[in-house]
Formats: sequence, structure tokens, C-alpha cells
Amino acid sequence: MKNLLIRIFWPILKFFETGQEPANYKKSHRIALNVLGGLFLFLSLVSTFGAIYTGQLAAFIPVVVFFSVGFVAVVVGILGSKGAVGKIWGTK
Repeated sequence: MKNLLIRIFWPILKFFETGQEPANYKKSHRIALNVLGGLFLFLSLVSTFGAIYTGQLAAFIPVVVFFSVGFVAVVVGILGSKGAVGKIWGTK
């Protein structure tokens, strides 16, 4: 199942894959990335309710931005390699 998901989300993952393992990778980096992604997804949900409440189309811009950042973070955090997680955090 994981291989199927990796093939589906390969357009997102290929941007972050480096092909090499970072020297200072820690498991906590992946956990922090998943937590950060979850927080951004929650923020997009809250922004959605705010956008619906105001009824203005421009209020959906934060929804799209927060959802995109959260979705990419969760996809890389769950399916990405150690190199991809390290690239997001900027570790070398």
C-alpha cells in the first residue's frame, strides 16, 4: 500500500528527494514534520469556517495556502525518505 501511495504522490516527493541520507537525521524530525503538517491542516479547517462565515471569496486564500503546506508536510513526513525530511528541515 505504501508503494502505491508513493507512486501516486511522486510529483510532490520528487521535489524533496535527494537520494542521499543526511548525516544528522533524527526520528524526531519526521515526527515534528507530521505534527507541523497536522497543525497547518487544522489551521486550514479553521480558516475554512472563517471564510464561510464571512462569505468573501478572498477569505479562501489562507485556506488554500495552509492546506497546501500542511498536505505537503504530511505527505513528506509519512511517505518521504530520510533525505526528503532532511531537505525540508534544511539539514545537510
